[in-house]
Amino acid sequence: MRDFIIVTDSTVDLPEHMLEEQGIPVLQLNYVLDGKTYEDRKGLSGKEFFDKLREGSMPTTSQVNPEQAKEFFEPFVKAGKNILCIGFSSGLSGTYNSERIAAEELSEEYPDAKIIVIDSLCASMGQGLLLVKALKKQREGMTLEELAQWLEENKLHICHNVTVDDLNHLYRGGRISKTTAVLGTLVQIKPIIHMNDEGKLIVIGKERGRKKALNTIVDMMGKQMEGYENDLVMVTHGDCLEDAEYVKTQIQKKYGIQDVVINGIGTVIGTHTGPGVVAVFCMGEKR
Repeated sequence: MRDFIIVTDSTVDLPEHMLEEQGIPVLQLNYVLDGKTYEDRKGLSGKEFFDKLREGSMPTTSQVNPEQAKEFFEPFVKAGKNILCIGFSSGLSGTYNSERIAAEELSEEYPDAKIIVIDSLCASMGQGLLLVKALKKQREGMTLEELAQWLEENKLHICHNVTVDDLNHLYRGGRISKTTAVLGTLVQIKPIIHMNDEGKLIVIGKERGRKKALNTIVDMMGKQMEGYENDLVMVTHGDCLEDAEYVKTQIQKKYGIQDVVINGIGTVIGTHTGPGVVAVFCMGEKR
């Protein structure tokens, strides 16, 4: 019987040491900044990247194409491995579809291999949290098919609670409407955003002032987590570590969850959120 490996995209935004310790292969997305192409999370540090955005640079991102996905998958297939790929939300990128096409082509070329691609409908450390849960299930002995089914049944229980300083980055990337961006940029109005069941970022509220917005994304967790045991929560940020640390402290005080992983948001997703984004990810009944 062929063993299976779990792979994912660079949009998973987990700390590098976590990915390296688990030996997780990562398919890199790219971005272009000031005419130069970079791999996601490589080349520029988070601070360098966001400082350039603050100075007015306007990076662009591109999805992985089927050929790139195929080149990424094929060495594992040749080595006799089956593959479970946890892909970036189809609501935000065409990367998942490219991975799906690549899997279909390789399945025809290697009939003994099985490649399952999951549309995570998650992003950033929400995708990362889903990956961590999947790795745990794999260690507990779930088969490829069992784990794929578990992921399909549980991916919409990964809650994403987000606030940003400036909605113009989301508008420029086509993630929200111009009207929403204009309304959201009123003085001291900070939008509250979540990931809906279609894997898209949706503005669901607003707060006056940064601190209130940070408290709101923590408060939202309380209702979401009812009935779910969360021993691990994740927090990401766009070059605003102090705010992320504040959110971590509030989570620990309010819910008693001590294992809160903080990491800077990746450069691909950071292109669309801009500097100042803070997001919290947990398991819950309803997004």
